[in-house]
Amino acid sequence: MILSATFSKPATDELFAFGKQFKDFTKVRLFYNKESSMYDVQIYTKTQCMTLHISRSEGEDFIAQNSGTTFKNVTSRTEEEEIVTLANKRGKIRTLRHTLNAKTQNLHEAINRTQDKKKNYLLQSDTVLPFLVKLGIQTKEGKIVAQKNAKFRQINRFLEFVDDLIPYLTERQPEKKFTRENPLRIADFGCGKSYLTFAVYWYLQEKKKIPVDIIGLDLKTDVIEHCSQFASQCGYEHLHFFTGSIEGFTYEHAPHLIITLHACDTATDAALMHAVAQNTDAILSVPCCQHEINMQLEKKPPMEDTSPLATFMQYGILRERFSALATDALRAEYLTQNGYAVQLLEFIDEDLTPKNLLIRATKKQVANEKTVSASQKRSGSLLNALDARQTLF
Repeated sequence: MILSATFSKPATDELFAFGKQFKDFTKVRLFYNKESSMYDVQIYTKTQCMTLHISRSEGEDFIAQNSGTTFKNVTSRTEEEEIVTLANKRGKIRTLRHTLNAKTQNLHEAINRTQDKKKNYLLQSDTVLPFLVKLGIQTKEGKIVAQKNAKFRQINRFLEFVDDLIPYLTERQPEKKFTRENPLRIADFGCGKSYLTFAVYWYLQEKKKIPVDIIGLDLKTDVIEHCSQFASQCGYEHLHFFTGSIEGFTYEHAPHLIITLHACDTATDAALMHAVAQNTDAILSVPCCQHEINMQLEKKPPMEDTSPLATFMQYGILRERFSALATDALRAEYLTQNGYAVQLLEFIDEDLTPKNLLIRATKKQVANEKTVSASQKRSGSLLNALDARQTLF
């Protein structure tokens, strides 16, 4: 069977697949997930990447129907061979097959064995958790819903980062511990359906017995109303949801930790600015859809060929990726300049989501002037190169 396939050089302007229509698409990738017995699909357009999860039969049908027709170049792989399907301008299709050598096969087998091992998740997949059932991630029998497997793994990975911060946050408290009078306060900005918010509450309050007070904030009234009702049904009395924007949000006690998971575009910037203004102890943020710089660069006149960024700017996909990296680099420098120790880490496997960069920042007791000065010079140089001073912060 086909374990992976990459489709490139589309022959049409539109793609209709999996009951949806996609425009301006550039590439499609399929990966067979042995854990869920499904295909994970990534569909790339000029501005974003969408992830879907389809059945094995749907994946095999897509590969058969679109190889050499919708896409002129397709590279797929089985356990024994690599298959390249090519189509020329006249529609003639040619198929090339290459047998994988023993070394490559052993590597793939090792990867498969690793994937088959039981993961030591903080949220165990064989334990029934009522909030996961109600959120549609887990069945009543305790099995993870196949289409939600990627979401389940994302939540677990994020919980690992939260768990790593607990000793640091505890140490910063006057009594070196959290109490009901002084709970661990967390704000989840752009919480959406609040998969992560509920998981963090359950893990800290219910499993680790750490007193918490957690806030979820989002712009969508109907989503927040649903989350509030759900929290009440679960008996989570220290979990609260509010409708509103990050910029204007106020509360009685500032949070110790601010988290964001795929807060779109400048919503991440608003969350970081809010965290700095509140002197928040720690920040965990997974950015999403960094379009702001890309849109500004796209509108600017073409750069001179002598510009160091000219090569990036002439290709849309390179400009998009470069803009995303530049955006997150500026975010890291902004936090550094405001007295935070910053790390940019891989959030989760790229096969699950291309949005896999996490910003981890912890407040220093005293900001290092030399570090701040160097950061200001770096960010200034990057902004000058981009000529996009109005983009961030």
